Amino acid sequence: MSDGAVIVKTRKFMKNPLLARRQMIVDIIHPGRPNVPKKELQDVVGGMYKVDAKLVVLFGFRTKFGGGKSTGFCLIYDNEDSMRKFEPRYRLIRKGVIEKKEQSRKAMKEAKNKGKKVRGTGASIAKHKAKRAAGDD
Repeated sequence: MSDGAVIVKTRKFMKNPLLARRQMIVDIIHPGRPNVPKKELQDVVGGMYKVDAKLVVLFGFRTKFGGGKSTGFCLIYDNEDSMRKFEPRYRLIRKGVIEKKEQSRKAMKEAKNKGKKVRGTGASIAKHKAKRAAGDD
């Protein structure tokens, strides 16, 4: 750690058995540092709660005016399956759990317009087929 230690405190701790996780607000005091990387915080929080750092999800951090203190949100999942099931796709991609599927802008637009041409209950099926066709290209 460069230039000083980091103090991590948690508050508003809550167990959420329906989503198979623990959730809390995390306060980080980091004097002399602009902010703290999430990777570093994952290790610290994982150590505090005796869990694997891969199951810790951190997001929504805001640094207080003047620096030195940041506040964000933390989720600790019970297992990787529940994390994959309940965590939003963009956060899984950001965390590196799943790969982002690269698709061209034109292919996405063509899939969208192909889906718009069908009305009623067949629309979802047509959208699915259009997405598949765009993915094959």
